[in-house]
Amino acid sequence: MTVSTTVANPEPTDGPAPDAPADQLTAEQSVLDIVYDRLDTLRGLTRARLAAVRRERPSGSPQNRSERDAFATLYEDRLAQLEAVEERLAFGRLDLTEGERRYVGRIGLTDTEQTPLLTDWRAPAAQAFYRATAAHPDGVRRRRHLITAGRRVTGVEDEVLDLSEGTDELGALSGEGALLAALAAGRTGRMGDIVATIQAEQDFVIRAELGGALVVQGGPGTGKTAVALHRAAYLLYAHRRMLERSGVLLVGPSRTFLRYIDQVLPSLGETGVVTTTIAELVPGLQATGQENPDTARVKGRRQMAEVMARAVRARQRVPAAPVRITVDRIVVWIRPDDVAAAIARTRRQHRPHNLARISFVRDMLGRLADQYVRQLAGTVDSEDRAQVIEDLRSERDVRVALNLAWMPLTPEGVLGDLYAKPWRLAEAAPDMSEADRALLVRDRHAPWTPDDVPLLDELAELLGEDDQAAKAHAKAQAEVRAGELEYARHVLATTGAGDLVSAEMLADRFAGSGPSLTTAERAAADRSWTYGHVVVDEAQELSAMAWRALLRRVPTRSLTIVGDVAQTASSAGARSWAQALDPVLAGSWRLAQLTVNYRTPAAIEQAATRFATAAGLPVSPLTSAREVPDAYQVVQVDEAQIVTEVAQIADGAAATLLAGGGGRVALVADRSWFDALTAALTALGRSVAATPHGGAADLDAPLVLLTPLQSKGLEFDVVVLAEPALVLEHGGPGDLYVALTRPTQRLHLVHSRALPSGLEV
Repeated sequence: MTVSTTVANPEPTDGPAPDAPADQLTAEQSVLDIVYDRLDTLRGLTRARLAAVRRERPSGSPQNRSERDAFATLYEDRLAQLEAVEERLAFGRLDLTEGERRYVGRIGLTDTEQTPLLTDWRAPAAQAFYRATAAHPDGVRRRRHLITAGRRVTGVEDEVLDLSEGTDELGALSGEGALLAALAAGRTGRMGDIVATIQAEQDFVIRAELGGALVVQGGPGTGKTAVALHRAAYLLYAHRRMLERSGVLLVGPSRTFLRYIDQVLPSLGETGVVTTTIAELVPGLQATGQENPDTARVKGRRQMAEVMARAVRARQRVPAAPVRITVDRIVVWIRPDDVAAAIARTRRQHRPHNLARISFVRDMLGRLADQYVRQLAGTVDSEDRAQVIEDLRSERDVRVALNLAWMPLTPEGVLGDLYAKPWRLAEAAPDMSEADRALLVRDRHAPWTPDDVPLLDELAELLGEDDQAAKAHAKAQAEVRAGELEYARHVLATTGAGDLVSAEMLADRFAGSGPSLTTAERAAADRSWTYGHVVVDEAQELSAMAWRALLRRVPTRSLTIVGDVAQTASSAGARSWAQALDPVLAGSWRLAQLTVNYRTPAAIEQAATRFATAAGLPVSPLTSAREVPDAYQVVQVDEAQIVTEVAQIADGAAATLLAGGGGRVALVADRSWFDALTAALTALGRSVAATPHGGAADLDAPLVLLTPLQSKGLEFDVVVLAEPALVLEHGGPGDLYVALTRPTQRLHLVHSRALPSGLEV
């Protein structure tokens, strides 16, 4: 049985607000006051500790200076966490059958006597807030949702879990009033968290075990992205010791998308997750070029890994004829059979090209030294032979000949040669068709594209770097590491800061003469960094080569893979999870389904599903959580008037939302329409944020002009979709399906051509 009670708020709200008993609100307000008072106290203590550390003069030994800087960073991080949880700090209450009352919120708080005031939403003790039902109450008698505005309680919504009143199935909505109010709220330029309204099927995904690859499949609006972010926050809480040193990587489809979600994890108390896109996966590389779909498809094929391997092996070359070299009037020959034997022997070591080159050079210098020594009179001891090898190494002609046989290489150089020199591509890809090879030909100075990045990463792995200096440095660092750890443990024991940081993390921060980088900062700068867990959103867009690049970064294969194969837009992307993942994960992955559409009103969802089904897309089972009157609007106009009509509808929608207090409108159209639509809106006096060349969209603008691909992963109060037949023609059914499912309140579908099947009213 569910009993919902809310109180009328003297300020505007987004949902209905019948009166609730004043004594309930007064009681909850007193609890909320205590919780916020404790938060303010902790903020004050942390600020004071930070100020005290900063007041210390940076003097003394390097150890003392680094200790000061490390604690400054420690308190800065803690203060940032405490500041980020201001909104909806406490949002739930559990009344347990044994009489205990437990409040649930963004972080855990205790009073000065260590008595719990607030239970972190990720803690096992809070799990029942999201999962308890009448059929499985999990020791819960009543679940209460607190509705707050700032630091004020404005309402409560109770769910009494009483088996005598029937059962509550898993698919039922928990905290329905609070959930629907959140869904109806106007959108901003940033995604909000769902921590107060997580539903049971979402919670099972969020709290799933860390190990292995979990695929979360769900149609539009099922909260896949929010679930992925909350899962990242949960894993960092539940497996802190395991993940704090290696970190968590979140891969999104675009920088616009990452900007859209960048406030969610801080609001959940986590700031250490590394976020990136495939285009940014290799540190220091700028991948700003655009790729046509056919070329992207070729570059994304799994077979390109073998092409890259052949391209590297082709640079390990045997000379066509012996090379004569004179060293101190003694003639030595670089013979093809010696080079071939040295190459074969070196390849058997299975080391990256640039690292293996050391062995190749050493082998060849030994062979040349043997020739040299045989021509000397008398016996040559080991010391003299070493000098001969050094003389040979210093000889320019020897260096040139050995470089020609086994040249040091860079990923950019190898891939640039493949694109710019057709004969090299034919050498590396003899089985590739002429038509496909022609798609890869381009000028050496053309900018890299996101589809090049996995190929460059593959080459970086095949080539490696000369690690001799790095090994020497690592050996020296290892000698002092044990001492640093012991010192860090002593500092934590004497300062009582062990609840904020581990000895390992503090030792890392002590290293050097200043504040060291965080795990996230170090990981983001290191291409070879391996993470404890990787979260991939919009994962259906990844090519086979992109998957290879990602899996190098998580050798444990601990992944959360989130997406919808019905929304695949990339020509190199997945048409099924088995097709995409079985080759790279050997079938070792498990599937979870999200089935409730929280974003899109039922009428829009039904139209989008009809279209996707007619187009043959692999649509997931989906049920909308709400109905919105007049949510699906179809307008047919003459072709000559469509740009004007689209602009007027978008202008009117933006004006209506602004008059009502805010919200966001997206005008989604084919890129070829951008100039005309911008001009038409300007004539109406309406500014529009547009990104015609694929840059990051300004999502804070009331009206934004996007392509379907740019809108992927985003949501808006109102979407105006121009000429869906053109979107389908240029982008395919996946692009149109994405565009149809972005609105939370209303979709205006404006067309002059015949509508694609399923979209008719």
